[in-house]
Amino acid sequence: MVVVEVRGLTVRDERNLDVVRDISFQVCAGEILGVAGVQGNGQTELVEAITGLRPFAGGSILLNGVDVPSTNPRALVELGMAHIPEDRHKHGLVLPYSIADNEVLNTYYQEPFAHGLQRNARAVLDNAVDLIAQFDIRTPSPLVSAGTLSGGNQQKVIVARELSRPVKLLVANQPTRGLDVGSIEYIHSQIVEMRDKGIAVLLVSAELDEILSLSDRIAVMYHGEIVAVLPAEKATREGLGLLMAGSASPDEVLSADQADELSSAS
Repeated sequence: MVVVEVRGLTVRDERNLDVVRDISFQVCAGEILGVAGVQGNGQTELVEAITGLRPFAGGSILLNGVDVPSTNPRALVELGMAHIPEDRHKHGLVLPYSIADNEVLNTYYQEPFAHGLQRNARAVLDNAVDLIAQFDIRTPSPLVSAGTLSGGNQQKVIVARELSRPVKLLVANQPTRGLDVGSIEYIHSQIVEMRDKGIAVLLVSAELDEILSLSDRIAVMYHGEIVAVLPAEKATREGLGLLMAGSASPDEVLSADQADELSSAS
């Protein structure tokens, strides 16, 4: 079942230049679509448009068949989108806020965390205590500020918040950038677990090993366009590298890989 469908999406940057050009793709329930590309080829703007952080100049995005509004992150959250952002400090956390408050940034107005205009502080705290245990967040207290945590634990706070509510689509943009090996393995396991639960995952990463190890299908971006979509089992580091550099076509890459397989077998 198709969970998210992007149709002819065009996105402009701050200079009013098209940096995402007429992109179309689908992500189905229970699959990870990895988006590979050299940083600066439109991946950031693509994710910002999908998650409501940037208006798009053309095209449409459908989430479970619903035409999603531009620049309305709350509506997307309520439609079942989760987002692990590229910059955890800018878009993922409010660093001076406590862990407890960060864990309800996108649901603070809903039951049980609020009743009308009245905040339920006990429910907010209990939620944080549960998530700290469930996601192994290393902290002395749910009341300490998120800014005091290590990078890996800050990322766990975001992952806990985004994955602990009903989710239909997870958008993970550079989810392990700057993390230690243990945190990387933990985040990867959470992404795969979401896929195995039948959730659609859009994974954007400049790390080829991450894309190759997690993805079911791989879309390659170059100069704001998707130049190829390959089954992960047919993709290689060398082939993806050529596509990311604009040095080969998908047919040439697949032919080269098949030739290498025949050469290895003989």
